[in-house]
Amino acid sequence: MALNLEWLRTFKAIYELGTLTQAADALYISQPGVSLHLNSLEAFTGYKLFDRSARRMVPTERGKILYNFVLEPLTKLESAEQTFSRSSRSERSTISVGMCFETFQYTLEEHIANLPFNLIIKFGDYPEMQHDLGKGLLDLIVTPRKGDEKNLEYQPFSKERIVLVGGPKLDAKPFLQHIKKGQKQEAIHWLKEQIWFSTAADMEHLKRFWQVNFNCNLEFKPNFIVPNISSIMRCLAGGTGLSVVPDFLCREEINAGKLKLVWEGDQSIENTLYFGTRKKTIYAKEIAQIKDIFLHRMN
Repeated sequence: MALNLEWLRTFKAIYELGTLTQAADALYISQPGVSLHLNSLEAFTGYKLFDRSARRMVPTERGKILYNFVLEPLTKLESAEQTFSRSSRSERSTISVGMCFETFQYTLEEHIANLPFNLIIKFGDYPEMQHDLGKGLLDLIVTPRKGDEKNLEYQPFSKERIVLVGGPKLDAKPFLQHIKKGQKQEAIHWLKEQIWFSTAADMEHLKRFWQVNFNCNLEFKPNFIVPNISSIMRCLAGGTGLSVVPDFLCREEINAGKLKLVWEGDQSIENTLYFGTRKKTIYAKEIAQIKDIFLHRMN
C-alpha cells in the first residue's frame, strides 16, 4: 500500500482544526471521507495518531511527531499548488456531474461546448452517484431518488411522467377500446401480443407501470433489450412496437410524429427529479449555470 498525499493533507487539517467536522468543511469532503483518510493513514503507519474524545481529536505522541515531520513539506506543496495553478484555476474550473445517459443527451449535450468551465459527465446507477457525490467525486447529480445523507441536499426541479408509447404505424385502437370499456384482461392480452422494447436499466419503469395500472405483476419479457432509451425511440420510429418511457425524453419525437403516445395510464405515474449537491461547495456558480440549463430545457 502506497502513502497517499490526501491522507496527509486530511491529517494536517484534523490536527490543526481539532475535529473531523471542521476538517471536512475545510477540505470540502464528507466527514466519512475524512474518517476514511485518517483510518487509512493509521493503517499505513501502524500507529494511532489521535485519541478520539467527545469534543476534540487529541493528537497522540506519534501524531505530534508525524505532524512536525510533514508540516514543512506539505506547506511548500500547498504553496506550489496555489502558485502554479492560480492562472488556470481562475480561467476554467472543472466540475463533475452525474446523470443518466438520456438526460444528458436531452439537456446538456448541445450546450457543453459553450460552457465557461470544464465538465466531466459520469453515467451510472443512482445509488452509486449518491455515494460519489457524498465522497466528493461528483459535484452535482440529477436523480429521481432522494437520500438522507447529512452533508447532501436535494432540490426538486421537475417531474417526469411514465407513459406508454408506440411506433407511428401501431394501430392501438383495439387496446384503447378495451381500456374505455374497462376490459383490463383483454387489454393485457393485446399488449402481450405486441413487440416490446426496453433497456436493462429501465425495466423498473415497465414493471411499475404494469403493476399500478393492471394490479398484477409483469408476466412477459420485452422482445428487445437495447442500450438506452434513445435506441428505443430510434427502433420504434419506423415500426409498430411498444415501450414505457419518461415523457420528457420522448416529447419532441411525439410532436414530430416519429412516436405515438398510446396511453398515460389510468393512474398517472410521476417521479420528482432532484438536483443533488453537497451543502458546501466551491463550485456554486458553475452548478447554478448547469441548473439553469435544466430548468430552461425541462420546464
